[in-house]
Amino acid sequence: MPERYVHDSSEEKLYSKYTDVVIHEAFKAMGFTSLVLKERADVADIECVTDTYSFVADAKAFRLSRTAKNQKDFKVEAMDNWKHGKPYAMIVCPVYQLPSRTSQIYQQASSRSVCIGTYTLLAVLARFAKESSKPKTVEMVLEIFKAVEALNPSKSASSYWKTVNRTLLDFDDRVSSIWREEKLASNEAMRISKAEALTFLAEERARIMRLSRDEAIKEVLRWRKLDNKIQAVQSVAENRILNLE
Repeated sequence: MPERYVHDSSEEKLYSKYTDVVIHEAFKAMGFTSLVLKERADVADIECVTDTYSFVADAKAFRLSRTAKNQKDFKVEAMDNWKHGKPYAMIVCPVYQLPSRTSQIYQQASSRSVCIGTYTLLAVLARFAKESSKPKTVEMVLEIFKAVEALNPSKSASSYWKTVNRTLLDFDDRVSSIWREEKLASNEAMRISKAEALTFLAEERARIMRLSRDEAIKEVLRWRKLDNKIQAVQSVAENRILNLE
């Protein structure tokens, strides 16, 4: 998520929809029949089906400056509830923003048959489908789901990712070279994202430092959304519920 997009802004919401379309197109490229669901409450964003199995999926994106992400940010338990009869679910996240040591999300993933994947993983699978075949890719995704489901529930990131990565690499000898290339591409994407974020934050700091006192006060008031909160409080009125006898 670009740093310049204001929290809860129309740009942020549009970017969220963009990530849904990205993984939707990736799943289509793999050979799945994929649908972007328009409902936004109590359902996953993507539904995928094949002749042999089905799953739901959700795309995640966080700002690089977002720290201390907790398990609720990844919504593993919610994805389990949003399967609606389907055996599996997948959450797709930027690899460099996933917990790298321990986290409850890995324990939840294996106990609830929810695969935590990355955009890099999807890139590898989409390329494999093009260079090999879609049926084999659909089969490989199922093997990954089964491997996650068979894991002994643990908070260990190492245990989880070794299982997922090994399942991927052991499936076909051609995966290894694709994997190496996509890892390099992921590192380059991270470098570009960091440079873009740091440039924006430096520009924002310089802009704030140039503000006059009055401009700075207005900036703080806008940031805290105090005017909106005042309007909300002022709009509260007696709703006559207590008059209902």
